[in-house]
Amino acid sequence: DFVDVAALGAVTTKGVSLHGWAGNASPRIAETPSGMLNSIGLQNPGVEHLKTVELPWLRDQGATVIVNVSGHSAQEYASVIEALEDGPVDAYEINVSCPNVDAGGMTIGTDPSSVEAVVSRCRQATKRPLIVKLTPNVTSVVDIARAAEAAGADAISLINTLLGMAVDAKTRRPKLARVVGGLSGPAVKPVALRMVWECYHGVSLPILGMGGIATGEDAVEFMLCGATAVAVGTANFSDPASTARVIEGIERYCREQGVDDVNELRGALKA
Repeated sequence: DFVDVAALGAVTTKGVSLHGWAGNASPRIAETPSGMLNSIGLQNPGVEHLKTVELPWLRDQGATVIVNVSGHSAQEYASVIEALEDGPVDAYEINVSCPNVDAGGMTIGTDPSSVEAVVSRCRQATKRPLIVKLTPNVTSVVDIARAAEAAGADAISLINTLLGMAVDAKTRRPKLARVVGGLSGPAVKPVALRMVWECYHGVSLPILGMGGIATGEDAVEFMLCGATAVAVGTANFSDPASTARVIEGIERYCREQGVDDVNELRGALKA
């Protein structure tokens, strides 16, 4: 009702696993200055539900679909992809970066050899585009990006959330049941921009930039740092039409700056 999803470059689904995951205990959302913490734990009903409910709806809307794939092992990631190969999926986003699960996610994404193993197995499972979603919770994000590239990734997306926590001083308790969670929103944008810039100069893969994008100008900043495309996440909580407004903002910037092709912005930062 808020956005014509067919007008977006693509829609990325919530992370899906082979079988349903219950997620973490509540409370699992906490507001922070200029952002939010979440500790959802990749709750989802499983790949069969995605195939029978969400994907048909997205297909009927004319949306381009990127499925975010989760798993506890390389084989589990590949099994999700194999289950989706006969569905209306345009690309896969391999989530090796979620900080809110005990196995898989960030536990894989902080180690180049583990990333290479997962991406290699996923590459064997499909010829469709593979986007690998990277964690910022590492010393060198470029090392992780190079591992994904070596294993056959077609693109990378970054960043996922920064590991953080919130405390209630009155109760002297953490605000999240899991204690720590993933920080997203405008507060993480400077980190995200830096990592997009580093990876743009460190690998040859296209970059899907994200992290605090709420306006067209935010999106342009990511493109100037090297992003080929951008994604909007947390802004949707405060403005369900934020994606459409970001697109309008990019178009307005291009008109005002005399940019004929938005691709001219990619990597055009004067640094």
